[in-house]
Amino acid sequence: MKIDKELDTRGLNCPLPILKAKKALTDMTSGQVLRIVATDGGSVRDFQAFAKQTGNELLEQKTVAGDYIHVLRRR
Repeated sequence: MKIDKELDTRGLNCPLPILKAKKALTDMTSGQVLRIVATDGGSVRDFQAFAKQTGNELLEQKTVAGDYIHVLRRR
């Protein structure tokens, strides 16, 4: 999967990872892919809700060594 932009939100708690992702997505064009790395466990459900509300596609979510990885495609 081609990642167009990566965002490191480690150490930030809700709602900062979502707010930073929202800002990053506004600078991207339709179809581009954003990868967010977070340490907030609540970010899993937050990004699911964010994708539903905004129409951006949640391509992947996984946990790697305590990091929560979220991959979104810009609508």
